[in-house]
Amino acid sequence: MIVKNLEKKENNTATFQVESDAAEFEAAVNGAYLKNKRVISIPGFRKGKAPRAVIEGMYGPEVFYQDAMDELAPKAFEAGITELGLEIVGAPSITDVNVTDARTVEYTFGVSLYPEVTLGQYKGLEAAKSVQEATDAEVDAEVESARKRNARMVHVDDREAQMGDTVNIDFDGFLNGERFDGGKAEGYDLELGSNSFVPGFEEQIVGMKIGDEKDLDITFPENYVEDLAGKAVIFKVKVNGISVPELPALDDDFAQDVSEFDTLEAYKADVKANIQKRYDEQAESAFHSELIRKACDNMTVTIPPVMVEEKAEEIVRNYAANFGVRDNSMPLDKLRQMLGLNDEAMKTMIMPGAEFSVKNDLLLDAIIKAEGIEAAEEELEEYLKKVAESVGATPEQVKQYFGDNYVANELKKEKASNLIYDSAVVVDAPAAEEEKAEEPAE
Repeated sequence: MIVKNLEKKENNTATFQVESDAAEFEAAVNGAYLKNKRVISIPGFRKGKAPRAVIEGMYGPEVFYQDAMDELAPKAFEAGITELGLEIVGAPSITDVNVTDARTVEYTFGVSLYPEVTLGQYKGLEAAKSVQEATDAEVDAEVESARKRNARMVHVDDREAQMGDTVNIDFDGFLNGERFDGGKAEGYDLELGSNSFVPGFEEQIVGMKIGDEKDLDITFPENYVEDLAGKAVIFKVKVNGISVPELPALDDDFAQDVSEFDTLEAYKADVKANIQKRYDEQAESAFHSELIRKACDNMTVTIPPVMVEEKAEEIVRNYAANFGVRDNSMPLDKLRQMLGLNDEAMKTMIMPGAEFSVKNDLLLDAIIKAEGIEAAEEELEEYLKKVAESVGATPEQVKQYFGDNYVANELKKEKASNLIYDSAVVVDAPAAEEEKAEEPAE
């Protein structure tokens, strides 16, 4: 095959031509004949037995051309990118194809090229790291949440229901005097103030006592289910019981019940340490993100749109997988519709993240190349152990699932990232300018 006319265009796209010789095309045409003759019926011949010349005489010499061209196309494309040494991204396209008078086939392929990256500064970058300090008030709030989770419910029978109580009720809903579906339950436990029922329902139970019955006037919201949206209904409600949460005493016994610590003081210290750890990790993550952003801003690269589009699709499919939708054969349009991702959501929510992710990958790949980063065998073993522990698998399972090349490349990316992080300089966050109060005009 003859490769010719490489033309690089804007946005890292290119076209090139590949021409097969006459012998290659003839072999492909004959192969198409052998593949298709068994389904062709020609008068005077048993099905599948008609000679090629007879079929071509009846249907024209081009009858097998399309199948032959389809057969040769992948081989022509592979020959082209190999000879030209092209590294492509995305799927190629055939922009033109024709059979010449000499019975050769000439293909014109369109491709997106892996972009060339010119690195800027990526070591010694400056960024602020704002670490929030855990407060005693946050510790008290978390401990109080633990108390509420460990509260026991105590029945009361000598007062009216209040917000915060859990009431056991029977209710029956009626629309225009007729009972409607889904509006009836018996022995239902409802926490007043939880806003788990339609607006106005819980508020009207406040003040009722055990044994009280009451008709509640309720109007469903306009955005409710179609049959009831905006409709005025009546719920007949009876209170069967009232319970209140009884919080455990805040003492050493409580600490022993909810933690591995013997004293309340030690438990609180651990809660504070965990809050602080969370803040430290958030600050470190924000610091790293800012460094990567600066390194990306410092490099020069033109990204082919197909790279961002493919990354966006990957993000959407990963998002769908979180909801149990793992059918990769499902068309992207259908998947987006299922997830409620219209064009505006894609533009504002998905595409910016996809573009940054592509830039991040290009940055790290360029650093790997510039620094000559390698993944030594012992480093790879340690990395596999770390990854395996984080996902609850064995190193062999990780290798089998992702493949050796992918794992090694991820380790190289981690080492490239660490070059950025470890050389960075922490600076003070810029002080917010105090707003000057305007002096009253005299």
